[in-house]
Amino acid sequence: MASIAADALWEAGASDVVAVGGHQAELGARGLRWIPDDEPGQGPLGGLISALRELRTMPVVVVLACDLPAASPDNINAVTEIAFGLAGSPAAVVPVAAGQRQWLHAGWTAEARPILEAAWSSGERAPHRAGAGLNLVEVEVPDPKGLDDADWPNDLPGGSDQVGPDR
Repeated sequence: MASIAADALWEAGASDVVAVGGHQAELGARGLRWIPDDEPGQGPLGGLISALRELRTMPVVVVLACDLPAASPDNINAVTEIAFGLAGSPAAVVPVAAGQRQWLHAGWTAEARPILEAAWSSGERAPHRAGAGLNLVEVEVPDPKGLDDADWPNDLPGGSDQVGPDR
């Protein structure tokens, strides 16, 4: 699954693709640069902050969850075109699908990190609550299905409700 997200980022023109946390050897074997999650096991906000710290010199950091079976380069480009076009005004450019912000498919600028870190320090662990006070821009993407995540095996193409070798 991480390779799908990475391939979409590379196809969209990313200059650097970094995997945060997970299995270092497996991700490295897939050609991904790996960094540790500063807050392992604490949810996606810690990973997001880890990425923003590591890539702090980048004008825009696009963070994709690793559970997007149809991650779309077109969606990434829709986010980055707005993020780069606004020259740092917003702290985040967040896609919206079915009325819901997709925080783990967003473009982040340097302005976001101290706000997210402050939310983290106060005990927040959910990206949507940590990002509530950010100056952000919402964007509709050309491929809303590319924002669908896979929380269960049956969410994957050809998946089923059964888990294991006999499925």
